[in-house]
Amino acid sequence: MLNEKMIGLGTARSVIRELFEYGNQRAAVVGRENVFDFSLGNPSVPAPPKVNDTINDLCRTSDPVQLHGYTSAPGAPAVRETIAQSINRRQGTHFTGDNLYMTCGAAASLTSALNGLCNPGDEVVVFAPYFPEYQVFIEHTGAEMVLVPADVEAFQIPFDELEARLTPKTKALIVNSPNNPSGAVYSEATVEKLADLLRLKEAEYGHPIYLIADEPYREIVFDGVTVPYLTKYYDDTLVCYSYSKSLSLPGERIGYIVVPDECADSKLVFAACAGAARALGYVCAPSMLQLVAAACCEETADMSVYAENRRLLLEGFKEMGIPCVAPGGTFYIFPQSLEPDDVAFSEKAKSLDLLVVPGSGFGCPGHVRIAHCVPTERIQKALPVFQKLVDLYRK
Repeated sequence: MLNEKMIGLGTARSVIRELFEYGNQRAAVVGRENVFDFSLGNPSVPAPPKVNDTINDLCRTSDPVQLHGYTSAPGAPAVRETIAQSINRRQGTHFTGDNLYMTCGAAASLTSALNGLCNPGDEVVVFAPYFPEYQVFIEHTGAEMVLVPADVEAFQIPFDELEARLTPKTKALIVNSPNNPSGAVYSEATVEKLADLLRLKEAEYGHPIYLIADEPYREIVFDGVTVPYLTKYYDDTLVCYSYSKSLSLPGERIGYIVVPDECADSKLVFAACAGAARALGYVCAPSMLQLVAAACCEETADMSVYAENRRLLLEGFKEMGIPCVAPGGTFYIFPQSLEPDDVAFSEKAKSLDLLVVPGSGFGCPGHVRIAHCVPTERIQKALPVFQKLVDLYRK
């Protein structure tokens, strides 16, 4: 007998992927330029030139056997040290290469961390709105996902709701800031209050509560917003990072986990993450991409495109009367749907070939996610279609 749960996961696409595939089907009928697809968070700007230059140089000058061969399971030592020193320069930390485990992107970072930390019966707290795969990742470990409802006024942490959900079974919290899908960035005051609460609960429960910082969007911020680096505020923090968004390399699957020395049982936590990566088949992140990441770790793609797209949408929605909290980062915007049933709203938009993702899938009904990592021309052409959608509701 096959694993029925895995069959279910393998045959049921997420609503994001369903909309993306529908967009492909409609494009074949009405033309790609007439489908306004905002479903998938796939970066539209190219990687910085140094990425391709580095790949070309490596292929031209390196021994091909060494270039494409295995590295140490946690990653090449020189790569890990280079990235650690880069983090230190930018964040004021004091990591070494021994604090980093190179991974096959953010999913591998998160699943390795969760499987390393969690036992069946543990609880992992997640804040709505949240990336839907968190539930899959958590439940695969045998732990339970505990959802904190969204603060829809600002998308910061609702502390009363959080405290009510912390129990002696709480093993970890996942913090995604800048947030997919809301674009919210947790302020320093929010982070400090969170750290104080968790230290209090650690003392009360007599065991560590780990904070997992999911940070693929760290570099995509607007209007001078800064993203606090969580290890500086709370010792028991693991940082899961991917270069998918900062370097526009989502298909290359390269990232890392940081386990600080200050983290409770840090050596054992690192070993547990390494063991989980081994069990999940994630040993040895792509060798050439490790070298590319080290060479380009202080580069970013051109984020000005996302800033302009965000501006156009926020100004357009304000004129149309679509309520929306301005995102501090990411390439998502998360406006309210114009009726309580966000799925019905998404379907009505779909009838205009306007593809937006219902917020219910992110644990936050009454909203829709718009991925504006698209050519600016698509935003400009889509705004009149959004107006048509608004007019349908006004009638």
